[in-house]
Amino acid sequence: MAVKEESHRARQAQATKEQVARAARELFAEQGYVATTIAAISEAARIPAQTIYSAFGNKAAILKEISRIWIVEAETRRLAQESLAIKDPAERLRSAAHWQTRQFETGIDVIRIYQEAARVDQQIAGQLARMLKAREQELEIFLNSFKGQLKPKALDLFIACTAAEIYRTLVLDRHWPIEDYERWLADTLVTQLIR
Repeated sequence: MAVKEESHRARQAQATKEQVARAARELFAEQGYVATTIAAISEAARIPAQTIYSAFGNKAAILKEISRIWIVEAETRRLAQESLAIKDPAERLRSAAHWQTRQFETGIDVIRIYQEAARVDQQIAGQLARMLKAREQELEIFLNSFKGQLKPKALDLFIACTAAEIYRTLVLDRHWPIEDYERWLADTLVTQLIR
């Protein structure tokens, strides 16, 4: 009975954290990370501020939970893993364009929040640097699976082609349909990376 009760409490605690993270994500995107207070998050989430402090401690921890939820919902790790099974190098890169587009589509706001927060918070700047390094390592593993089929500096080219700023410019500023962006990215990766 005690195990079930602990499991129920753990699920409730996680549900509360996710409720806070979703409310904070909206506020951070609308008002900015710096301008958003725990009191505002508390009001938006309908969770007492003391509970938020107990669950997270600070806004940086809330942002980390926002990122965790985003990565799970984007499913990019699963999609990237599945693309490793594709034999044709052009099709594998098109698959990469798909999971990269999905990551932006589901989380460009999270990227913006991190970039803003990193300018004022050293802890978040460190988190962001570690996230970008981990992304680079995962991409390196993915690109190494092509076994000599790609041009030199393929990693650098992939990172440049998939810069968040390009997505923002084309999709958010220039109003490209997401399908057009994904097609452009796929064509660009194939042209730029394959020998």
